[in-house]
Amino acid sequence: MNPFRIHKGLVAPMDRETVDTDAIIPKQFLKSIKRSGFGPNLFDAWRYLDAGEPGQDPATRKPNPDFVLNQPRYMGASVLLARQNFGCGSSREHAPWALDQYGFRAIIAPSYADIFFNNCFKNGLLPIVLPVHDVARLFDEVFAFPGYELTVDLERQVVIQADGKELPFDVEPFRKYCLLGGFDDIGLTLRHADKIRAFEAERLLKKPWLAHSI
Repeated sequence: MNPFRIHKGLVAPMDRETVDTDAIIPKQFLKSIKRSGFGPNLFDAWRYLDAGEPGQDPATRKPNPDFVLNQPRYMGASVLLARQNFGCGSSREHAPWALDQYGFRAIIAPSYADIFFNNCFKNGLLPIVLPVHDVARLFDEVFAFPGYELTVDLERQVVIQADGKELPFDVEPFRKYCLLGGFDDIGLTLRHADKIRAFEAERLLKKPWLAHSI
């Protein structure tokens, strides 16, 4: 996965509490066995006026002009500002996949559902927890100033506003290490690829019959 170090991006406000994973990526899109192609169906039921099904060409859909991500001022947003309990509901990993594949690199909210929170880190998406009053103030600023951007510095663990004010956030050291290095679970294992190959070679020297067994 892509490393996360410092990211500056346009902010989109998702001004709803308790957004569940079925809203983030509806259940009909979970049929795919691939880990790609979910971005066009992020928030599908809110983003479009017609019912969505897998395989549809997004160009043939009817966008909802009132939905935040369809508004021109938020096009290209890569930081999602959300309310409490974001990502609740079922544990589908497709939710962070869809957010990431749409183009989001970070989410800022007062709280998240635990499984969604963990899945974000495993897929290169940074979920930041800030106090309710800080999040409320950020919503006010996003609404007031078109083109509002934030800078997220993971190494220093701060969200930097346009005026230079810094909002600190906590992140577990191991999760921070994985994001900075771009390591998912497989990537963490492959750091030891040389040792794994050496072990396999030694094992086959001692037990050559294993090379011909199922």
